[in-house]
Amino acid sequence: MTDLQITVNGDPRRVPGPASLLDLLAHLGLDARSVVVELNREIVRRPRLGDISLAEGDTVELVHFVGGG
Repeated sequence: MTDLQITVNGDPRRVPGPASLLDLLAHLGLDARSVVVELNREIVRRPRLGDISLAEGDTVELVHFVGGG
């Protein structure tokens, strides 16, 4: 197991690797149903989050859905 240096929403971050995008969301305490995930400027569909592994230097953007009225 080795840490990966990635960027999440513009902030450098070290995460334990190997890790999938779904692992990253769990590490950050986020529910995959409430975010849109973009990896290196490409939106990743929710069913693929567990299939895509992070690599050193990846850039991840997370957009949270907020409910309210």
